[in-house]
Amino acid sequence: MPTGEELERERREKRESLSRTGTHAYPHNYPDRVPTRAVRDELKGSPPGAIHPDHPRRVAGRALSIRHLGRTAFVPLRDQSGELQLFLSVDHLGEEGLRAVLRWLDPGDLVGAEGIPVVTRRGEPSLAVRSLTLLAKALRPPPEKWHGLKDPEVRLRQRYVDLLSSPETLTRFTGRSVILRALRHHLDEEGFLGVETPVLERVASGALARPFVTHYNFLDEDYQLRIALELRLKRLIVGGFEKVYEIGPVFRNEDLDSTHVPEFSELELYWAYADYHDLRALVERMLHHLARSAAPFLSPEAAERIQRSFTPPFARVDFVHALEQHSGLPGVLDLPVETLREKARAVGATVTPSSPAGYCLDKLFAHHVEPTLQEPTFVEDHPRSTTPLAKQHRSLPGRVERFELFYRGFELGNAYTELNDPDEQLARFEEQRATRGEETYALDEDFVEALRYGMPPTTGVGMGVERLLMSLLDVASIKDVVLFPPTRRADPPSRPSPSSKPSG
Repeated sequence: MPTGEELERERREKRESLSRTGTHAYPHNYPDRVPTRAVRDELKGSPPGAIHPDHPRRVAGRALSIRHLGRTAFVPLRDQSGELQLFLSVDHLGEEGLRAVLRWLDPGDLVGAEGIPVVTRRGEPSLAVRSLTLLAKALRPPPEKWHGLKDPEVRLRQRYVDLLSSPETLTRFTGRSVILRALRHHLDEEGFLGVETPVLERVASGALARPFVTHYNFLDEDYQLRIALELRLKRLIVGGFEKVYEIGPVFRNEDLDSTHVPEFSELELYWAYADYHDLRALVERMLHHLARSAAPFLSPEAAERIQRSFTPPFARVDFVHALEQHSGLPGVLDLPVETLREKARAVGATVTPSSPAGYCLDKLFAHHVEPTLQEPTFVEDHPRSTTPLAKQHRSLPGRVERFELFYRGFELGNAYTELNDPDEQLARFEEQRATRGEETYALDEDFVEALRYGMPPTTGVGMGVERLLMSLLDVASIKDVVLFPPTRRADPPSRPSPSSKPSG
C-alpha cells in the first residue's frame, strides 16, 4: 500500500499534468449548481431506469470514491445536503473523455458535474454526467475509506477532516446553528432585544472564575476577557431596556473536561419587573421549543426522548431539603463552618481553612445531589452564603431567590431574582472578597455605581450554550459541540490514515 507521502506526490503530479494541458486545478467558481438533495428529491418515486432528459442539473461536492467498471464508473459525491451518485460512462463522455477523467480524479477531490438526473437499474438516484470539472485538487488523501477519523484527538485537532469525512459530525454542527437560530427567534418572539457587549473588561466579574488577562496597548492597561455577560446587561436594565439578551463568548481560565472548556458561548437574559417564578416558566417554554428544533438532527428514538424530557413542567427540588435528604446531614444551614469544611473534605473537595460556608455547601450539593438530577430539574432557593448577586428570599430566612436547572447531572442554567439594592450589593461583594481569596466575584465598582441610579425589580438567567447543545443533541462531551476545541499541542501533527490508490 502506498504511503501518504507517495500518494500526495502522485496527486501533485496529476495536478501538474492538468496544468500543462491548460486546465486550472483551482477555478474561481462553479455557478448555477443545485444541492444534491434537489436531484434526489426530483427522482423520488421514479422507477429504475427512469431518465429526466429535460432537466439537466449541475451539482458540486467532494468525490468520496471511484468504482471503475469497464465502460462506466461510479463516483459518490457529497455536499452539505447529502450524497448523490455520479454515473460516468463512455456513452456520455466518450472513451477518451472517461479515460481522461479517471487519469486526474482522486477520492477527496472537489468536482462540479453537469448531467441528466437518472435512476440506475438498481434503483440508485444518480446524475448521468456529461461533463466533470475539477474545482480543487485534494493533495492530502482522505481518511481510510471515508469512515471518519477514529483517533479522538485527531478529530478535535483536525475538525475539518472530521467534518468532511463524517456526515454525523456535519449534521451535528448544522444542528448547532439551527438550534441557535431557533433560540434567538424564540427570544425575539418573547419580546427580548438582542444586544452585544464588550469582551474586554477592566474588571471581569459576574461569576466565580479566574479570567484570562491581556494588555491594551493604547490605554497601557491590563484588561481581562469577560467571564460572564451579567453586569453589562444589568447596566442596560438600569438605562431603560426592559428585556435584553446576549449570546456570545465568555472566557474562564479553568480546566478542560467533559462539561468545561475555557472559551464557550453563554446566553444571558434579563427581564425587568419580573421575578424568578416568571423566568422559570419562560425557560420551560424556551427549552420545549428548542427540543423540537433539535429533532431533525437526532435519531427518531433520541428525538422522542429529548422532547419528552423537555416537556413542561420540569421537576422542582429545594436546595436545602435535597442536600439534607441525600447527605444525611440535618440542619445544614445551622452547622458550624468548621463542620461543613470537614464534611466537604470528606467527599474529596479541596477546602482551605478560610473556605466559607457557601463554598462548602456547594461542594456537598455537587457530590450528594447533582448526580441524581438526570431529568430536567429546577434546584431552588439556595443558601444566601452561596450567592452574592441574588435578592434575599421573601419568605425563607437565610435563603435567596435563585434556581439552577440541572439535566444529566450537570448544570444548564443559573437564575436569580436580581439583587438591586446598591448598598447591599457592595456589602455582599466585600464580604465575599474577605472570605474567598481568589475564588470570589471581583468588585466591579462601576456596576455598584449604576445600581445607585436605580434598577427596577429584575430577574435574569445565564445558560452555557454548549451544555444546552450537549443536552439537545444527545452527546456526552462538550467538545462534540465545539467546532474547534482547545487541545494539547501535537508534535509532530497527526495525520489521518490515507486511503489506497484509486483505480483509473
